[in-house]
Amino acid sequence: MPPICLYLHTHQPRRLKKFSVFDIGGGDDYFDRDKNREILEKVARKSYLPANRMFLDLIRRSRGKFKLSLSITGVLLEQMEAEFPEVLQSFRDLVDTGCCELVSETYHHSLASVYSPAEFRRQVDLQNQALKKHFDFSPRFFRNTELVYNNSIAKMVEQMGFVGMLVEGWDEILQWKSPNFLYTAKGGNLRLLARNYKLSDDIGFRFSDRGWKEWPLTAEKYTGWINLLNLDQECQTLNLFMDYETFGEHQWEETGIFNFFEAFFWKAMENPRNRFVLPSRLVAEVGPAGELDFWRLVSWADMERDLSAWNGNKMQQAALEKLYALENDVKETQDDKLLEDWRKLQTSDHFYYMCTKWFSDGDVHKYFNPYESPYESFIAFMNVYSDLKIKVEEKLKSKTKVAS
Repeated sequence: MPPICLYLHTHQPRRLKKFSVFDIGGGDDYFDRDKNREILEKVARKSYLPANRMFLDLIRRSRGKFKLSLSITGVLLEQMEAEFPEVLQSFRDLVDTGCCELVSETYHHSLASVYSPAEFRRQVDLQNQALKKHFDFSPRFFRNTELVYNNSIAKMVEQMGFVGMLVEGWDEILQWKSPNFLYTAKGGNLRLLARNYKLSDDIGFRFSDRGWKEWPLTAEKYTGWINLLNLDQECQTLNLFMDYETFGEHQWEETGIFNFFEAFFWKAMENPRNRFVLPSRLVAEVGPAGELDFWRLVSWADMERDLSAWNGNKMQQAALEKLYALENDVKETQDDKLLEDWRKLQTSDHFYYMCTKWFSDGDVHKYFNPYESPYESFIAFMNVYSDLKIKVEEKLKSKTKVAS
């Protein structure tokens, strides 16, 4: 069995109020605090708290042999600090064991890496500051929003000082190469860990699917599949990347997901050579097996593994274009509230809710979606944008008057 690198992504957005055209020009708070608190409380009760208890118990009972890495977006850290400090403390307890490595990303879970390199760097810096504040942790690894990645993004991330990055192990890019090895980014030294999407999605998406030919998934069966990876050649790593909400929310406790994962870990540990490993430790132990050329943008979303879930239709494209076109004016106001609202509007979920890909991926796009349709989402977003734009213009006019 190759070393297992387990990574879990943790995020909840600040969902917008159903902002109407009549609110434009007189809006105050754009975000639905009650709805966001209600959803976070549900996810915390069903997923974060029981999963953190399970992981902490595995670390203690295994005397540190269980290890995991995770990212927590800045917008979620804000909500936990304000509304559920006990949940934030449960994550701190994990990190304090030394068996949990925090991975950086954009504070606002945005697509800034594609639309504004300068804003991208700033949001990563804000995220690193938040991780230092809440966990006294300085991350060495990076994961971009929704694993969005290409060669250009790799260069930016390496310039920011990260040693490695998590990416999607998509067949179109890897071709004959296996995701179960360490790689470098094209033309650089940034180390890449590629997600084994098949084995990750067996847990993240297919675990409770009674129509799946492999259901039910047992610890013995899953461990057997992993052991088969080393038949042809000794693999360097098995990268299992999934949402944190896999445990208890995407896969409810009633499906047996917690029992399965505990049983899988102990089954794997029956062989003393098997181990879980942190990303930074892995890159310190093994050399890269080659280079990966991500010549196009790749994400971990949907069947296409591209950005079409966020910018695939004209509504999404218009919303993104107008929002990022406001960047210079927002920053020129030097108004912290306007800047923070603008950044929160960048959260990729807002554009995901506008997605019209309602075929095989439809249920995914409905997850915790507060809108009845993507068109309703677009209208609410553009109304908020229009209100923000008015405020920005008024602020700049008042600054000009004062200056004159």
